[in-house]
Amino acid sequence: MKAIIIDDENKARKLIKAIIEDEFKDEFTIFQAEDLIAGCQMIKENKPDIVFLDIEMPNHSGLQIAEFLETKDFNFQLIFITAYNEFAIQAFKLSAVDYLLKPVDITEFKSAVEKAKENIQKGSINSKIDELKKVFQQLSLNKMVLEVPKGVLFVSHDDILVFEADGMYTKVFMKDNSTQLICKPLKHFVEQLEEKPIFYKPHRSYLINLKYMKELSKKDGYHIIMENNKTIPVAKEKKDEFLELIQSMF
Repeated sequence: MKAIIIDDENKARKLIKAIIEDEFKDEFTIFQAEDLIAGCQMIKENKPDIVFLDIEMPNHSGLQIAEFLETKDFNFQLIFITAYNEFAIQAFKLSAVDYLLKPVDITEFKSAVEKAKENIQKGSINSKIDELKKVFQQLSLNKMVLEVPKGVLFVSHDDILVFEADGMYTKVFMKDNSTQLICKPLKHFVEQLEEKPIFYKPHRSYLINLKYMKELSKKDGYHIIMENNKTIPVAKEKKDEFLELIQSMF
């Protein structure tokens, strides 16, 4: 049988590989990839029986796997390796796709692999992937994923007021007055939300939800006052564009 381990951390890949070799001896030929794109190419080329997929990876989350493979390529069992807790577990359960929480428990790992082997014999593979795709399509209709230290938040666009750049991180100011620090640059969210007209970038360090603007101040340049009273500067080069935008929207 063939197994592919997709994880950006070399240490994590080595650990999964060691467990497979220790517990299943020579039963598997093991391939490794350090990102989702390389992993999906490896899947197409090697036709694995089982894929062990980390979720928290740079550039592309493991949850995006369905975007890079065609349905015919999903002829394998998928086991997520994740630090996520209750936020994403329900989605995995709904899809019947298996998952393992970090740090990986060897007994649970063996159980997941045995279950995967049974499913391979039953041929119950593509239906699970289709269910998984449906679940995350539903979750993403008006939501986005925020990867936080304790796991993942599926957040409604309507619950976000402001994205603020903080070096290679982004602060996300929420409607409930909480703030989340996300280990992705602001550019990630600008690109992800570029087709959502409710979000606008008035300054290189900010992306705002226009729905939650409270006031436009002209003191010392243009500034937007959000409903949480956070002041957002409007860049000089964006002033005319911004004024045209609000005139057309309101």
